[in-house]
Amino acid sequence: MRRIRSKDMAPELAVRRLVHAAGYRYRLHRKDLPGKPDLVFPARGKVIFVHGCFWHQHSARKCGIVRKPKSNTGYWEMKLANNVRRDRRNRRALKRLGWDVLIVWECQTRDPAKLEARIRRFLG
Repeated sequence: MRRIRSKDMAPELAVRRLVHAAGYRYRLHRKDLPGKPDLVFPARGKVIFVHGCFWHQHSARKCGIVRKPKSNTGYWEMKLANNVRRDRRNRRALKRLGWDVLIVWECQTRDPAKLEARIRRFLG
């Protein structure tokens, strides 16, 4: 698990390219905000998280990427449930601080046109 990176993964880079090409400018991984959002738009008061479907447990009926581990299931169930709780806590904290939050799931980066429209609506 040491080799699992938390930033600059393919889905995040895809979102960053889309946002930049659309003319929006952002800051990366601000450590002073809960959860260190992947993209931060300070003037707009908005943040974007790019979540991996497995690590952040995207709903199985919405996503075909999530697979349940077949070995050491107790450990993985606890680890992944803690990730989901932490994400929820960070979203709530950001909203209390006045930030608007958008979650982009890894599987949503497969349709760039649809994703770009969604991001433009959010950043509007």
